[in-house]
Amino acid sequence: MYISETKIRVRYGETDQMGYLYYGNYALYYEVGRSEAFRSLGISYRDLEAAGIMMPVVELQVQYFRPAYYDDLITVRTTIKEMPIGSKIVFHSALFNESGKLLNTGVTTLVFYNIQEKQKVIIPNHIEQCLAPFFLNQQDSK
Repeated sequence: MYISETKIRVRYGETDQMGYLYYGNYALYYEVGRSEAFRSLGISYRDLEAAGIMMPVVELQVQYFRPAYYDDLITVRTTIKEMPIGSKIVFHSALFNESGKLLNTGVTTLVFYNIQEKQKVIIPNHIEQCLAPFFLNQQDSK
């Protein structure tokens, strides 16, 4: 399992009239968490795209428990619970406020997509190599 944490402060423009983080912006926080999780592994979305690979979202599940407010410092915990197999990778996101209370969870499924061929492809080798050390026990049990 791979876990990464990123902090994001709720900006005024991200809130609704009640001062809550607007519900549609949670997906943006998940994206920041995914990007930073990959960056911490030495993987850059920019480099992936330069190599002809994109990662479109194909599924998003969200649960809201309590609101985030303007100026809250949010911790986005991004977890990859299973080694990606084939063309899919699943990210689990959990957002916490400064008191450590769970605000929201989300599960985002992305696919590796070859831009030129316009089709899904298996996980690129360098990403698999970066993730493999976090899943040694999982691989041994198969």
